[in-house]
Amino acid sequence: MDEMEKNQEAQPHLEEKVEERLVNVVRKTAEGGKETASIAGSVIKEGIIKSLRGIQEVENEIVSLAKTTFITTLKTSSEVANESLKVTEQVVKSAVQAAEEVGTGLVISVKNVAKGVIFAAGELGTDLTSVAKQVVSTAVKSAAEVGADVGLVARRAAEGVLEATKEIGGNVEEVANAVVGGAIQTSENIGKTAVKAVKELLLGVVGGVKEVVSAALPTVKKEEKKET
Repeated sequence: MDEMEKNQEAQPHLEEKVEERLVNVVRKTAEGGKETASIAGSVIKEGIIKSLRGIQEVENEIVSLAKTTFITTLKTSSEVANESLKVTEQVVKSAVQAAEEVGTGLVISVKNVAKGVIFAAGELGTDLTSVAKQVVSTAVKSAAEVGADVGLVARRAAEGVLEATKEIGGNVEEVANAVVGGAIQTSENIGKTAVKAVKELLLGVVGGVKEVVSAALPTVKKEEKKET
């Protein structure tokens, strides 16, 4: 039985638990004169809060896993600078493949693996721009290989890279430039549709670094005008 079948089997049990929980709450509070709608709202609110907290925990675990794996692997290498890009490629590629096998969680995995790798690179003193470019390039290439949304994956990878860079006090403008360059260069090997998707989605992420990315992303609107 594969993972998707397990999830499908588990879904009815989850629905039964929610229904049982709601029935019990209604039964206990009915005598108090509370409205059923407000009770349902309370159950949903409580459930969503718990779910979101769970998602945050998962994201933190992915960041930690990527960071630890990156650091541990490179500490055993005598050539950190050369090996860092190879390790980055394997970590990001494996994250995309894992999410594809499970059938969910791709964008969450990519973003948080990207953050973990940048945190690790910063801790080891590895060149952030090179690692950042490799992260996004690999994410784009791997997404295309599994048939995922290349533009969306590029955006989430870029978000992870830039958020982590900012947190560790790195040069966000330099890293943003590397991210944009890497994503576009890789998408050009995939096709025009991929290039357009990557450019459009990256604008929303790196738009705040206008001076740096203006050279790399100047043609999106012009291309749209030509097509109309």
